[in-house]
Amino acid sequence: MRLLVIEDNEELAQILGKGLRKAGFDVDLLATAAEAQAALSTTSYATVVLDLGLPDGDGLDLLRELRQRSDPVPVLVLTARGGVADRVSGLRSGADDYVVKPFAFDELVARIEALLRRPGQLLGRSLELANVMLDTQSRETFVDAKVQALPPRETAVLELLMRRKGYVVPKKLFEDQIFGIAGELASNAVEVYVHRLRKHLADKGARVKIETVRGVGYAILEAR
Repeated sequence: MRLLVIEDNEELAQILGKGLRKAGFDVDLLATAAEAQAALSTTSYATVVLDLGLPDGDGLDLLRELRQRSDPVPVLVLTARGGVADRVSGLRSGADDYVVKPFAFDELVARIEALLRRPGQLLGRSLELANVMLDTQSRETFVDAKVQALPPRETAVLELLMRRKGYVVPKKLFEDQIFGIAGELASNAVEVYVHRLRKHLADKGARVKIETVRGVGYAILEAR
């Protein structure tokens, strides 16, 4: 899943990016409120990690703007402002969680995971449909309990489909979650990876099918 980290301290941003990627997330790093506003208007994120002291404004203003337009993306505020009044202000402005610097990195990851486990969110380590199982932590795919080698991009496509099994996943969500704002994306890239995934699954005897909903996206279903 793709996270957006908004942090203007370059050293800390790189530490966050490296650690969160190691924890299994894809991460976009941005340093200003203006960059974040642009990214959030075009890209879907699983969670936002938000610093408040940004060079071009207060992160709380960005947070309030998100909530005023009814954007439900979970936001974890990560800031040096540790007073009770600061915490209350952050939570009342729409933050889902509030972590004060300095912080323990393992706790930060656990808090992000907790946000994603809330009803309506997307976290789950073991995803299963028919005779297919995906371990989202090890990134291993199993068919009939036998591990199968899938390339990283095809695994990412399968994860998005499995997390929303039975529902149509919009093409744009694949583009946002797999490639992100920095990805170089050919016009038919999603179609190519879905085609490759279909072939991999069919070759391994998977009892699932990936249906195309023309002009919208894709859905994975149990094959009958």
